[in-house]
Amino acid sequence: MVEAYAASVRALVAVIGELARQCEVLQGEVEAGFGRHPDAEIYLSQPGLGHVLGARVLAEFGDDPQRYADARARKNYSGMAPVTRASGKTRVVLARHARNRRLADALYQQAFAALTRSPGARAYYDAHRARGNTHHQALRALGNRLVGILHGCLRHQRRYDETTAWPPAADTTAATAA
Repeated sequence: MVEAYAASVRALVAVIGELARQCEVLQGEVEAGFGRHPDAEIYLSQPGLGHVLGARVLAEFGDDPQRYADARARKNYSGMAPVTRASGKTRVVLARHARNRRLADALYQQAFAALTRSPGARAYYDAHRARGNTHHQALRALGNRLVGILHGCLRHQRRYDETTAWPPAADTTAATAA
C-alpha cells in the first residue's frame, strides 16, 4: 500500500514539474509576442501591468485606436465604471454586471498590484477606504481610474508618468490667503 502511494506521489510530482516548465515556456512566448506590439511599452509602463497581464489587457481591449471614442467608453466596456441607480432620495452605486469578465478580472489584478508600485494609486485607494468604501469597492474605483489613465496614454502615445497621472492636490491655504 505504501509503495502505491509513493508511486502516485512521484507521478504527481513529475506532472507538476512538467506543468511548471511548460508555464515558463508559455510565459516566454507571451513576452516575445507581446513585446513586438507597437503599444507594448505603453502597457508595460502602467503600474501593475507586466508582460502576461499587459498582454491579457491588450488582447481584451483590442488594438484598434478608433474602437473607443473616449475614456468613458473604454471604462464602460471594461466593467470598471460603476452603475448609479437613483430613485427619489435614494442613490445607490453598484458594480457593473454586464462586462467583459476576463478584462475586469485582469484590471482588478492590475489595481491590486499597482498599490505597491505607484504612490498615487496607493493614495487614491487609501482615500476611498477612508471614505468608508470596502476593499473591493476601492480596488474597482482604482481600476476605473487606471483604465482612464491607460486610455489617455494610448490616445497620446505616451508612457505612464506618475506625476501626470496623479497630480498633487492644489494647496487651498494659499488660495484663501490671497
